[in-house]
Amino acid sequence: MADAAFKKIEVVGTSTKSYAEATANGIEKASESLHGMSWFEVVEMRGSIVDGKVQQYQVTLKIGFKVD
Repeated sequence: MADAAFKKIEVVGTSTKSYAEATANGIEKASESLHGMSWFEVVEMRGSIVDGKVQQYQVTLKIGFKVD
């Protein structure tokens, strides 16, 4: 097996329900245009607040994929 090269991109996933769903949403959306994804890192977690309540969960992800 030959050595491989990988590239990392940054994606922000969002959800109105949870950080876990925001992570899954970001990965699912990225998979529509990226192939060979191998791993992800959660870099940052944040959200927005409206009227004293959480409106949206946001997760910044770094996604690694194999370069062809």
